[in-house]
Amino acid sequence: MTPTANRSATVNSAGKTVLITGGTGSFGKTMAKHLLDQGYEQVRIFSRDEWKQEEMRVRMAEPRLRFYIGDVRSRASVDSAMEGVDLVFHAAALKQVPSCEFFPMEAVATNIEGSNNVIESAIAARAECVVCLGTDKAVYPINAMGMTKALMEKVAQSAARRLDPGETRICSVRYGNVMYSRGSVIPLFINQIREGGPLTVTEAAMTRFMLPLRDSVRLVEFAFQNARQGDVFIKKAAACTIGDLIAALQKLFGTNVEVQSIGLRHGEKLHETLASLAEVHRAEDMGDFLRIPMDDRDLNYAKFFSEGEQVSQQLTDYDSESTEQLNVSEVCELLLSLPEVREQLDSWKSLTNVSSTTRDC
Repeated sequence: MTPTANRSATVNSAGKTVLITGGTGSFGKTMAKHLLDQGYEQVRIFSRDEWKQEEMRVRMAEPRLRFYIGDVRSRASVDSAMEGVDLVFHAAALKQVPSCEFFPMEAVATNIEGSNNVIESAIAARAECVVCLGTDKAVYPINAMGMTKALMEKVAQSAARRLDPGETRICSVRYGNVMYSRGSVIPLFINQIREGGPLTVTEAAMTRFMLPLRDSVRLVEFAFQNARQGDVFIKKAAACTIGDLIAALQKLFGTNVEVQSIGLRHGEKLHETLASLAEVHRAEDMGDFLRIPMDDRDLNYAKFFSEGEQVSQQLTDYDSESTEQLNVSEVCELLLSLPEVREQLDSWKSLTNVSSTTRDC
């Protein structure tokens, strides 16, 4: 791994138009607000759900925010939203692991074919940069969601290989569990606590990266500012066991509800990996981030037999078991940094007259 300074390029947002696919999700809403605060001229939200778009339109009441109904599976609908766009943040995806296990071809249609539509549309429209949002489940994938997101990365790099300097930059990012995002286990656990339990845990020893939503925005912005063709960017993150996450929530809410083990769900891993050993070997350490360059060798098979890279035996995968592990108090502090958790705690305190000391970590 090569260390470099943690740097960010200067970005001029004036006059820039940004497209966010899947823009009504947790990331899209947070990113849209951030971009508007940064002074971008127009932020376009592209998604299938007109009701979520209407809620977002009313809540944000921002004339620079534009909404496009469409599906990444339809190249025509993507093209209609892409005209005049400078930057693309591609967040549209099927992300629920069990659902993708039962409907893998739907995951293929959205996560692979849909991503290809977005990338090709951006290239045709001469967009400056496309950042594809990935997942730790794409490394050593064992489920359909991870496999299709891994192939999304390959599609992005395939497009990047054929582009010349000065053309659209294509890159990807990977991150783990985004805390309190849609589908996160944290709001589920909080609801179960408020209802008196039981807390349903798949496996208490399971580890997951813990990434606040604000850090996922930082990662995507950093990728846009620093990307070369085909790069994959990772935000370094600490992890914790699900058992410690539950203990931290119980401590914050001042409860001791029953915890019920239900076993692993379809396609779940005990630990997640953000970068394989081979990728760690190639990675550039950029402070809070890792840049994994694409393998840019051409399709000359002789090279794969006569050229290679030695990997240090001291390196390991960058995974949720070997990264920095948060203890219960540290998980408490991280949870309290989330406005959604603080709001839930305030509501809980008003309902139960629980002392504010339950917030102490």
